[in-house]
This record gives sequence, structure tokens and C-alpha cells, in this order.
Amino acid sequence: MSDLTFSPQEQALLQEVVARFVADLRTEIADTDNFDYRTGLKEKRDALTALGERLAIH
Repeated sequence: MSDLTFSPQEQALLQEVVARFVADLRTEIADTDNFDYRTGLKEKRDALTALGERLAIH
């Protein structure tokens, strides 16, 4: 696995993008009736939330 280095501005931008995408996923999850699709969206939301937390730490 390789390490990536971001400037503080890039890191802030990535955090913002991830947070907005997670918010959009929450809306899509709530509006989805298909169980399998909803499960996939939740998995994506969880992975992106973890990524956002990792970005906030560094």
C-alpha cells in the first residue's frame, strides 16, 4: 500500500467532498426500496465515513 501526501487545503477539500457524498448517500438510502441496492449503499457509506475519519486524523 502506498502513502499519499496532501496539502492542508487538499485534505480539507477531500474531507468536504467525502462528507457531501456521504450526506447524498443517506438520502439515497432512505429513498431506496431495493434491499440489495440499499445494502450496497450502506456499505459504501460506511467505507466513505471511515475514509473521512482517516482524513481528519492526518
